[in-house]
Amino acid sequence: MTARTTRRTTAAQSRIAAVGAIAVAGALILTGCGDQTKNDSSSSSETSSAPLADKLPKAIRDAGVIKVGSDIAYAPVEFKDSSGKVVGIDPDLAAAMGKQLGVKFDFQNGTFDTLLTGLRSKRYDMAMSAMTDTKDRQEGIDSDTGKKVGEGVDFVDYFTAGVSIYTPKGKTQDIKTWADLCGKKIAVQRGTVSEDLAKSESKKCAGGKKIAIEAYDNDQQAQTRLRGGGADAGSSDFPVAAYAVKTSGGGKDFEIVGEQVEAAPYGIAVAKSNTQLRDALQAALDAIIKNGEYDKVIAKWGVDAGAVKTAVVNGGK
Repeated sequence: MTARTTRRTTAAQSRIAAVGAIAVAGALILTGCGDQTKNDSSSSSETSSAPLADKLPKAIRDAGVIKVGSDIAYAPVEFKDSSGKVVGIDPDLAAAMGKQLGVKFDFQNGTFDTLLTGLRSKRYDMAMSAMTDTKDRQEGIDSDTGKKVGEGVDFVDYFTAGVSIYTPKGKTQDIKTWADLCGKKIAVQRGTVSEDLAKSESKKCAGGKKIAIEAYDNDQQAQTRLRGGGADAGSSDFPVAAYAVKTSGGGKDFEIVGEQVEAAPYGIAVAKSNTQLRDALQAALDAIIKNGEYDKVIAKWGVDAGAVKTAVVNGGK
């Protein structure tokens, strides 16, 4: 969802081409999973016929469900359509991986900054929510304080995206870079790379003209604040910013300013102790990359330039 923690800046062409125009196509519907502990005959049949089912931990294989922590308010990565169904890039990729593993991926909504806590408490089996794979997250380090706050997680990287700034349409105030935000107010989602970048840049502002940062539980709240005139700019991952620019107010509310920065991988987060699930997910992702299902999902949402060629574990820096 939001990409959701500090990244490294890449060459200009990588930043510009991280993702193409967002295609608002009809999304695959991720159906409900029912009783997550019931091992009925249909789920058993599905699991036994899946080519990679035996790679899963037995408890998950028997349940037929992988519980996924996700901030389901980050279109087009994951969001609810007009009928309330969970759709987007992540649910579509998960559904394709589920065919390989013989299980359903049950997306459970949570605020972004609580997903790793939910993973540690075993509320979720994994977290998939446009989460940037970083060394700090791998090692359980709080990026603000530099202190260790947990055991960290492993990531299976599945996409690459940068971060963009957007403003009310026609009211850019000459904002093109993060430095141009000094003395202005930005609305962001809490716990994201956008918030981290705003904090970092604010420390560099001269003459006491810091960046006023308003952080919200989800990106939609930040967009609402900007749309209502309560901020000068907003920031989120490029796929999300581009989708908001295209869809909000029929394309009349926002515009992207400047270039993407901090391109880095999105990763599926798994507890470090759950190496069997991590390896199963890596195998499933590699399988859908090889059989073409991955490319179909990426093309469907118009984000081809962010595609990966292989499933990498802990590729974030």
